Amino acid sequence: MNFDKELDARGLNCPLPILRTKKALAEIAAGQVLKITATDPGAVKDMAAFAKQTGNELLSSAEAGGEYVFFMKKK
Repeated sequence: MNFDKELDARGLNCPLPILRTKKALAEIAAGQVLKITATDPGAVKDMAAFAKQTGNELLSSAEAGGEYVFFMKKK
């Protein structure tokens, strides 16, 4: 999937992945896509809740080798 900005949140525990995601989204334009990579299993639930709360679109969520990759489109 194409993305405009990448956020490496590996090694960070809740709530840091969400806080960094919020900051990274503030730095991109509406309609652009942010790729987030995290290692905290709680990030799966957190990213879905964050997207719902903020109106940003969680395009995809995947897990591979203990890493969670999310693509979020800014509203």
